[in-house]
Amino acid sequence: MRVLVLSWEYPPKSVGGLAQHVYDLYNSMSKQQHEVHIITVGSPDVPEYENVRGVKVYRVIPYQVSSPDFVTWVMQLNVAMLERCLSLVRDMEGVFDVIHAHDWLVAYAARALKHSLQIPLIATIHATEHGRNNGLHNDLQRHISDIEWWLCYEAWRVIVCSRYMHGEVRNVFQVPEDKLRIIPNGVNPQYFAVKNNRVQRNDYAAPDEKIVFYVGRLVREKGVQVLLEAAPKILHYCPGTKFIIAGKGPYTIPLKRQARRMGIESRVYFTGYVDDSTRNSLYKFADVAVFPSLYEPFGIVALEAMAARTPLVVSDTGGLAEIIDHGVNGLKAYTGNPNSVADNVLHMLLNPDSAGRMKERAYKEVVEKYNWQKIAGETVRLYEEILAARISGIQQYHYK
Repeated sequence: MRVLVLSWEYPPKSVGGLAQHVYDLYNSMSKQQHEVHIITVGSPDVPEYENVRGVKVYRVIPYQVSSPDFVTWVMQLNVAMLERCLSLVRDMEGVFDVIHAHDWLVAYAARALKHSLQIPLIATIHATEHGRNNGLHNDLQRHISDIEWWLCYEAWRVIVCSRYMHGEVRNVFQVPEDKLRIIPNGVNPQYFAVKNNRVQRNDYAAPDEKIVFYVGRLVREKGVQVLLEAAPKILHYCPGTKFIIAGKGPYTIPLKRQARRMGIESRVYFTGYVDDSTRNSLYKFADVAVFPSLYEPFGIVALEAMAARTPLVVSDTGGLAEIIDHGVNGLKAYTGNPNSVADNVLHMLLNPDSAGRMKERAYKEVVEKYNWQKIAGETVRLYEEILAARISGIQQYHYK
């Protein structure tokens, strides 16, 4: 199988979870002897081309014409991607079997290549503009949502990562049932092993303090504000608790102001961005990881905590609700409810035996169910189904 992948995120460029998804999925596909070519965003400090464990990665820089807004920049990126893809096809022997586009930011190039090369297009929708904003409230959001609809319309199949996203994409974009396929995200447990001891627990908390850990983007939909609202109750029953908030984003200053206003500033440590090694150490130190999201299409952070063997509390929403079986591999709190978050966190802090059983069950599920080799195999089988249907359709056409 020869696969062309379009994604605006790929390491080292990482905004959300898309970069890691694309990296792991296609590395696993390459190990299964498939030929993968990825077109993504470049920058002056990374190579234009590199072979990453058998995956051929081509980075393009959008035109340096002034961009009045993000949507214009995206269009310039798509034209640059399209140029690179066409030169790649010209230089190759043969053509690609399928095109796989990840999210709306590559829709224009994906659609143009589909029609010009007459190759089946598969789209993965990782999140929707409607879901991220709890509706569409301005012209920009409506425009992005229209592009998402358009990408779904042009795709032969649309992949989503959870039953929650299946319902969202079907309802928001009216995508037919038989066009949708659920293939979950995965995680590599090896990424979360602590490989050095340069990060010390004392750097973040006193020896007698319990650690409640969050890592991720600091944006409203991740619900860190709900965790802060839960902190006073947690501190009442477990006074020696430190809340470590790792990550950055536009909500950083409002969250710090909230902690100060609530009088818990001394109990909350905003670390800013942390590298993977520090993140892994913090998972190891933590008594519980908490992800109180208001909107979460899948919730790959939950898999990361499970892979790191950290007891886990999540919101009962989106993909998180599907990953966690309450009381079995973690705990679920009512979405947006600080009292419920506090109760579940306190259970983990005050019942270490129960927390230990849940984290071990969670790790076993990560290894068995959310394995990237398995997920890559499911994705390839979908490609094969599409190619078989395409050949059958061509044969029927010529027969008529």
